[in-house]
Amino acid sequence: MSDATHKGSPAPLPEPSRLALALRAVSGNRMGLLGFGLVALIVLSAVFAPLIAPYDPTAIMVGPRMAPPSADHWLGTDNIGRDIFSRVIAGGRIAMLVALATLSAALTLGLALGLVAGLGPRWLDNILLLIFDAVRSFPVIVFGLALVTIVGPSLFTVILVVSITSIPIYARIVRTQTQALRNSEFVQAEMAMGASLPRILFIHVLPNVIGPLLILASMDVPLVIATEAGLSFLGMGVRPPTPSWGVILNDGYNFIRNSPWPVIGGSIPIVLVTLGFTFLGEALRDIFDPKLQRAS
Repeated sequence: MSDATHKGSPAPLPEPSRLALALRAVSGNRMGLLGFGLVALIVLSAVFAPLIAPYDPTAIMVGPRMAPPSADHWLGTDNIGRDIFSRVIAGGRIAMLVALATLSAALTLGLALGLVAGLGPRWLDNILLLIFDAVRSFPVIVFGLALVTIVGPSLFTVILVVSITSIPIYARIVRTQTQALRNSEFVQAEMAMGASLPRILFIHVLPNVIGPLLILASMDVPLVIATEAGLSFLGMGVRPPTPSWGVILNDGYNFIRNSPWPVIGGSIPIVLVTLGFTFLGEALRDIFDPKLQRAS
């Protein structure tokens, strides 16, 4: 082939990245697009909460108490006159902080322990499985009560409770996938050719484990936020007057005969977070899970 022909031939187009594929899939999926919009709304409202909230979320207002929604108070006021909308917006920061801290810790430790269990000797795998089963045998509420007795109720207690109870879930998933990859033919062939453990770990194991793990974590965000709200509702988490969706629900439940708006205001963001992350996670799973791609 001549140089002129070679120069005139079009250059091959680069393959789209997984991020581009994910954005394309979300934009072409109505439920995924709705989920992305709801997640963006929740995250942006949490980041810019001080700018969005019209009132101080902890300030006691001079106006009417247990007031219904109005132009001045979009979701009404609570039993001591605080603006419910401002408290809901500020509570989003607490929810996102708990979700980010909890899932980061659970993913990191779960990934490390799962890799050790999947690649380590049999006796170590059995010990780790015993620990995982022991931790998961305690209900979150019971474990939270025990931990609150030791360290007291606080935001740190919520993060610690949810992180510890979530680690075995991710560790077991990583362990199962690691053992399946370890026993696969191509990994066995590389090990027979003298491939090192770090090469097998970073080239074959981690790329096949991280994607499904992140998708699972994104779909677990509503569960983490609901757990935080439940612990705060029971008095084992965030303490008043710090605005938390669970605290808002607890305050509203005590005065639900007078006005339902505090309970409604505290429930709306939990519903939106659940729908948003569920729809978005389902759309992303269709892209990043190769098993579903082959099945389709």
